[in-house]
Order: sequence, then C-alpha cells, then structure tokens
Amino acid sequence: MKASHGAAFVSGGRWLRGGWLWSVVLLAIGWGSGLGAVRGEERGEERGEEPTGRPPVVRFAPVLPEATEGVPSRFQLGPHEFTYRMTRRPAGWGGLVPSWDVAFPSPLVTEHACNNEVSCEYFEPQGEGRHPGVVVLHILGGDFELSRLCCRTLASNGVGALFLKMPYYGPRRPAEGKVRMISVDPEQTVAGMTQAVLDIRRAAAWLAAREEIDPQRIGITGISLGGIVGALAAAAEPRFQNVCLVLAGGDLYRILSESDETAEVRQHWANRSFDEAYVRGLIAQIDPLTHAHRLRGRRVLMFNASQDEVVPPACTEALWRKVGEPEIHWWEAGHYTAIWHLPKALMQMTQFFQESKPTGEAAAAAAASPSTTKQPLAKPPAAEPARKSNP
Repeated sequence: MKASHGAAFVSGGRWLRGGWLWSVVLLAIGWGSGLGAVRGEERGEERGEEPTGRPPVVRFAPVLPEATEGVPSRFQLGPHEFTYRMTRRPAGWGGLVPSWDVAFPSPLVTEHACNNEVSCEYFEPQGEGRHPGVVVLHILGGDFELSRLCCRTLASNGVGALFLKMPYYGPRRPAEGKVRMISVDPEQTVAGMTQAVLDIRRAAAWLAAREEIDPQRIGITGISLGGIVGALAAAAEPRFQNVCLVLAGGDLYRILSESDETAEVRQHWANRSFDEAYVRGLIAQIDPLTHAHRLRGRRVLMFNASQDEVVPPACTEALWRKVGEPEIHWWEAGHYTAIWHLPKALMQMTQFFQESKPTGEAAAAAAASPSTTKQPLAKPPAAEPARKSNP
C-alpha cells in the first residue's frame, strides 16, 4: 500500500500544557522503574544484539476471513510475512525488566522512508511460562515516558508490553517539513490513522509469535490519542480481546471541532472553507465510534475524566454505549489532572490484563455474565463541564 502526505500538521505542544504536572508525577512513581536510565540511550551506550534462536520473520494470518467478517476494507490485511529486527537495550534501561528495540516495515508505504519502518520497544514479561501480551500506544504530544512507565509496570507483573510509536512520531518523523499523523488536513489525518491501525495489526502478530506470549491473550491499551487509536485498532484486529482505554472517546469530528487543544484544526478548516459534510465523511472512516460495535463481547475497561477539557465526556459516553457499556471508571478530574489517578489505574490495568483468558474462554465468560459489563461504576456529569477559552 502507498500513501502520500502533505506538510500541514497539528502541534502537540499545547496538548502538553499540563506537561510539568505529568513529569513530576511520572518522576515520583517511576524513579524506581528505571526512568533515569533513559539517559544511557541518549549517550549512545552500546546495546546487546538480538538473541540467537529468534525467528527473523513473522507470518501474519488473519484470525477470521476479513471481508466476510466485516473488517473495514481500509484496515484489512491478507496473509503475508514480514521481517523484523530486535536489539537489546542497555542493562537498566527498562528498570527491572529486559527491554528491546524492535523494528519492522509498515504495511503502508509513504513518501517518507523514515516513516515506513515501525519503531517499537518491547518490555519482556517476568516469570516462567507464557504470558499475556499488550500493545501500548502513546499520547498526541509524543511524550513517550508515560507509555514506557505503563510498559515497565505491566512487564514487571508478568504482562509482556510492546510500546509502538505511531506514524510520524519519534524516529518516524522526517527532518524536513512538518508532517504529522494528526493533521489540519483531514485527508492526511485519515491516511495517518489508517497506517497506525495497520502497523498495530502487525504488532499484534509479532507479539503473538513470541514464545513467552500466549497468542490467545493479546490486548491493547493507550492514553488519550493512544486510547482513541487503540479503540479503532481493536475494532479492526480480532486478536485484541482485552482492551483498556484511558481518557479516550468517540465522535472524532466533535473532539476536533470542540477541544481547547485543536484550535489550529478549526482555523485551517475555516480558512480552506472545507464543506462540513465532506470533513465529517472523511473523519467517520477512522472514528472509533463508526466501528466500536465490533468490540461488543470483548473485555473492555475504560478510565475517563468527568471534567475532561480535551475529550468531551459526552464523546466518552458515546463510545462507551457503542462498545456495549463495559466497565468504566469516572475520575473527578480534567484531562491533565487525571495524572494523579494514574498509580491506581496502572494497578487496575495490570490486573485487568493479568486476568485475561484464552480467547474462547473469554467469549464464553462474557456471554455467561453480561451484567458484569453493562453498568458503569459511576455516571458522567449530567451537564458538560465549563471550558476554558483559548489563550
């Protein structure tokens, strides 16, 4: 597959308006998990090589016939093989768990060569036997430490974690131009989100092929943008039977149209006189709300903020209802102050993935006790929270 992308972009900096708060809390709860060891990577310390005996090729085989099972056509992948590289990071980089750099080609080829290789970090689960495996996705601003903290927590508790850098993030971002996955150009946003889903589907196959991972216990999690993309990817990939969404929602057009953090998008749309129906139609193709019905019957856990100024609570509730009203925790917080709830949420998330069952057993359990997934733990506020004006 090929895609072409323009240069327009949405800056992630304003999404990190509360970045100082995130940094302080991450430092406090993650120091013992190896956050300080990241400096070794920046100094260029020597890394170990890929262990012997690891297969250099992974075979992707659809779990179900995709055309007949309703997988959206833009997210479909046929049977194929892909190569990968795996290099161990320096001792201590991943805290108390071994960690590796992993790279494989994206199924979708863009005009930017650096974006065509999917860059990941794998945190190996501790303990004997086969373990659950989880794909972890990052926030819009590209602050990777939050995702790494999630990975260290999961892996140290027996859950393998593969942190995937989405299109045009980290090493996938070209030096020239200002190309971004989430762009002021709606067509580019659709292309970027589509590539992300295809990359994530390969990541699920990579995880399932690991000898220490139980291929029947694959899951996905993400925060904010990562949660939105995670919901979309889970709808396209049947392997993801365990889905944890943090600060996510549906109705992407509304999020882009109303969020305090996407004024650039709205201004660009106004300047270009985009037809609203045209933009809505484009965005609907990669909106989790369009495809969320495919998650019904799977294990889904949601964490959201009742005063979220980035993802409107109404958008969260819309996604929650479309998924089938799974277990949801509402925090009395905003999008950024929700960080104070992260320590407890990480433990709940870890337990959620630890308790995952092989695919067939999970489906049977869900069918046997539908009431356990039908009621939220708390209702969202009756009225929309007050919104701050843009500076």
